[in-house]
Amino acid sequence: MTQVEDATRRFEYYQPAEKVEPPPIYRWPIKPSRIARWFVAEFLYPSGLFFIGLAVFAWHYLTPDISRMATVEPGWVALLWLRNAGLLLLVAGGLHWRLHMRRAQGKKYKFDKRWLAKNSRRFLFRDQVKDNMFWSVVSGVTIWTAYEAATVWAYASGTVASTRWSEAPVYLGAMLIATFFWSALHFEIAHRPLHWRPVYRLCHALHHKNVNTGPWSGISMHPLEHLLYFTVFLLWWIVPADPIVITLTGFFQGLSPAVSHCGFQKVRFGRLWLAAGTHFHTLHHQLFDVNFGHVSTPTDKLFGTWFDGTDEAYEKLGRRGLM
Repeated sequence: MTQVEDATRRFEYYQPAEKVEPPPIYRWPIKPSRIARWFVAEFLYPSGLFFIGLAVFAWHYLTPDISRMATVEPGWVALLWLRNAGLLLLVAGGLHWRLHMRRAQGKKYKFDKRWLAKNSRRFLFRDQVKDNMFWSVVSGVTIWTAYEAATVWAYASGTVASTRWSEAPVYLGAMLIATFFWSALHFEIAHRPLHWRPVYRLCHALHHKNVNTGPWSGISMHPLEHLLYFTVFLLWWIVPADPIVITLTGFFQGLSPAVSHCGFQKVRFGRLWLAAGTHFHTLHHQLFDVNFGHVSTPTDKLFGTWFDGTDEAYEKLGRRGLM
């Protein structure tokens, strides 16, 4: 543990035991077997396959019929909101109950050894979890649903180009995978400008109150940030897709941050330890000016903001005046 101080607070940050490395797709020499192993065992499994499966299930069983969506009506939009809010409650609420209330695995694989804040004036209701839930549901789910509803309406009404699984199964399968990479790239594009000081103070500081993150911290953001964050849907106004791809986009953007912000590197389910949060983004929450993107994109390497958590990296950060 090392002490870091900025203008407003002092806190302890966690130094990972292992160096944060770029994935093999960005390492030289290229090793196809290592790339394939990373893609299947780390990129797709378990969360990628889970969210694809959830999108397929939700579209067929938890979503109003597509014929209703050709016309914008409050009824089916409200059903989408209830579906999204319910799933967020299951994913974020389930992880919070298991990891932070029941504390089923104690502090094993926990990034920050402190538990979430209570009786703190920094948060609404003086409670970090209640604050995070408020912003995630009231603002996050509402704006997520608005973008999703508009995009599905555009598909159903024929406003945008589209395709079907019966016509282009290989293409749409590729779009499912591309959704993960697009989400990561979009996050980098949208996120880095939020650290420009005036914008940070206006809206992004709300998310960064969560130095020690929990599942409900994932999409706990200012409404202005939500408006930017969920523009990820706009790709499907240009690139042909189908409702399952659109639904996956919303789930990965709206639900997966509960996993990546859960505060633990691994989560235990039965005898399995499944990957959850990453050192990469945890270091961003605790140091602010590093690791702006996603580990699967090369942008932090290109811009010199990749932080690997080693002693050498901390020394370099100190020389830049960021510590």
